[in-house]
Amino acid sequence: MIAASERGDAAVVTRLLQEGASVTARDGQGRTALLAATHANRIETARALIAAGSNVNAKDNLQDSPFLYAAAEGRNAILKMTLAAGADLKSTNRYGGTALIPAAHHGHVETVRILLATKIDNDHVNKLGWTALLEAVILGDGGPAHTEIVRLLVAAGANVNLADREGVTPLAHARRRGFAAMAAALEKAGGR
Repeated sequence: MIAASERGDAAVVTRLLQEGASVTARDGQGRTALLAATHANRIETARALIAAGSNVNAKDNLQDSPFLYAAAEGRNAILKMTLAAGADLKSTNRYGGTALIPAAHHGHVETVRILLATKIDNDHVNKLGWTALLEAVILGDGGPAHTEIVRLLVAAGANVNLADREGVTPLAHARRRGFAAMAAALEKAGGR
């Protein structure tokens, strides 16, 4: 079932489900069939597994779940399905970050939009001491995608002055990195 899910063989997955295969089975990495399908971005297979009751919050050995992985990798079709199926917005990955933080880090603009339309915590701080806003600045490239993410987070009410563990604010990071457009957006929002 897990191998068929990773291949995206929805017909085999559907047949196996009809024959009583368990959606809770795990492989050696702790992945469920749904997480394997999410890794490979197998949308129709993921849809079938979610319809069969697969847990969108079930974590593997790396603390990834279908919901968290879909957000981190910008797999928006699967992300939307996991949200509709009860994704835990407070769930965190191995770095202690919610789904919003890696989405911002990786520059997935549409993913960030989707997540900001939920009740996810815009100012959650991960184990590194960073928020989604800090990750967009610190780990971003300063280009159009990361700059748009900064604007989206600011518009959604993210705290523009929530500093990292060293007391460095998002604006100070943006200035240090020469990200003028990000810095302008943060200044306009009251960044210090």
